[in-house]
Amino acid sequence: MRSPKLWCVLAVLGGAVLAAPGYAQGDPSAQDASPSATAARPASGDDVEQLRREVAQLRAQLKRLLAAGAPAQAADARIVPIATGAPLPAAAQDSNAPAPVTHADIEALQKEIDALQKKTYDAAPKTSGWNGEHFFLRSADGEFLLMPIGYVGEQYTYYGNGYGTPANTFAITRANFGVQGNYGKQLDYAFSFATNTSTAIRDAFLDFKPYDEFKIMAGLNKVPFSMEVGTADTSVEFFNRSIISVLYPDAGGTFRAPGVDLHGDVAGGRFEYWAGAFNGQGLLASGTTNEPELVGRVRFTPWKGSGIAALEKFSFGGSIEHSRSKGLNKEQSFSGQLNDGAYTFFPQFTINGNVLRYNAFFSWVDGPLGIRGEYASLTQDRANIGTLATDGIAFVSAPPVKGSGFYLSGTYLLTGEDEPVNALPRVKHPVIGPNSPGESGAPGWGAWAVKFRYSRMQANAYGNTCDATTIPACPLTPSIVPGFSDTTVQYTGGVNWYLNYWVLLKAEVNVDQLKDPSVGGVLPRNFTVFVTSLQYRF
Repeated sequence: MRSPKLWCVLAVLGGAVLAAPGYAQGDPSAQDASPSATAARPASGDDVEQLRREVAQLRAQLKRLLAAGAPAQAADARIVPIATGAPLPAAAQDSNAPAPVTHADIEALQKEIDALQKKTYDAAPKTSGWNGEHFFLRSADGEFLLMPIGYVGEQYTYYGNGYGTPANTFAITRANFGVQGNYGKQLDYAFSFATNTSTAIRDAFLDFKPYDEFKIMAGLNKVPFSMEVGTADTSVEFFNRSIISVLYPDAGGTFRAPGVDLHGDVAGGRFEYWAGAFNGQGLLASGTTNEPELVGRVRFTPWKGSGIAALEKFSFGGSIEHSRSKGLNKEQSFSGQLNDGAYTFFPQFTINGNVLRYNAFFSWVDGPLGIRGEYASLTQDRANIGTLATDGIAFVSAPPVKGSGFYLSGTYLLTGEDEPVNALPRVKHPVIGPNSPGESGAPGWGAWAVKFRYSRMQANAYGNTCDATTIPACPLTPSIVPGFSDTTVQYTGGVNWYLNYWVLLKAEVNVDQLKDPSVGGVLPRNFTVFVTSLQYRF
């Protein structure tokens, strides 16, 4: 047990450190410079108050020692260094004084004070800085957080088969900026907009999180239907999402729509759910019917936390969506244009009535390997569309427009990083710039990944014949609605070069196979498209 004089020195040292100028702003030398430490969420107010109580107790102990007759020198709050090997003050040699304080005692106390200083600094909420992912501004009480965010994607596309394809071109395909943060611990917010085409709001929502199992999101956000759409825009490993993405809800509005959804994580994230209602018209457009777009989705990760490394990150699930279209608003069936712009494999039709979608997906991530797959099906009714076309056939209906397809993709990080579920890999040895959050490796060649994806989609809109002998509403002259049934396939392969955690260079080639063309008299053929892109974010 330490002597009273030792406790006195501890109290004096602690008071001197805590009273030092600049402590409230943070001593850079005492701050842990590792990204993982800066990325950690600050301690609660209770933690900080506990540290303050400990300091108050030390000061009270000092007063008690002084009242009991401790040496007067202890009342001096200044710390005077004592050279190693120098004799201690005469007061320390007084036979009536407490046991002398040695240099080893002082060094041990200094280490304790340094640890106390760092602990208090780390616990106190920082009002600004870098958290390993984003710059941030935070209120002094830690309850309000604001982070500016943004990312830019620059692309060059080369079409190997020039005939009938778009011109080779450079383009800014993504340029999005905004802010996100939280009001306290239970309410997150986000607001962002795109600037590359027109200033359009992309995200504007509040997410209320009273419990892990029950959360409410309201505003403009992604419709929770597809796994690959749920992946953050900057974390998509291919330049474009798969060709079946045209079958997802609100594909023409960057898969976003105003609405509200309930969601939550049950059993530690082993079961997740989403259930929402949206306007079904994407971005900020108004709904056209009295029925909202209803979406439900579930995901299971049954071996999460089991300790079985190969299955920890295996998940699967599915979703369903129902909405209604309105032909009088000239609503059209899904677009048949490929995501790389090479060609349009299927025409669009006027639709009216029910819209129904199904989806199933799986994801398996193990170390540097990631394998994912997804299936989607879409049915769009053409009820009573006759009067919606020139020389239409009264209220005659046509068979629905149907589309279905799937993709299977694989990625592998060659440089030893782990493949994340829905994020960018933590680059161990960046080419330029700072280290990734949680990493401290020396500069190197960055992270390299190879990737491959197979996508296939089929669409049909079967025709019919309107004959007055069988359908009274038909004119005397029979009328024929032509039918279409087309298939397209896309092979995608390439590499990703992560220069650091924030800068990514993608290079890939698409081989698009037009199987059964029905647009513009194009014959079946293969198209080769080369795409390179540079993505950077903050």
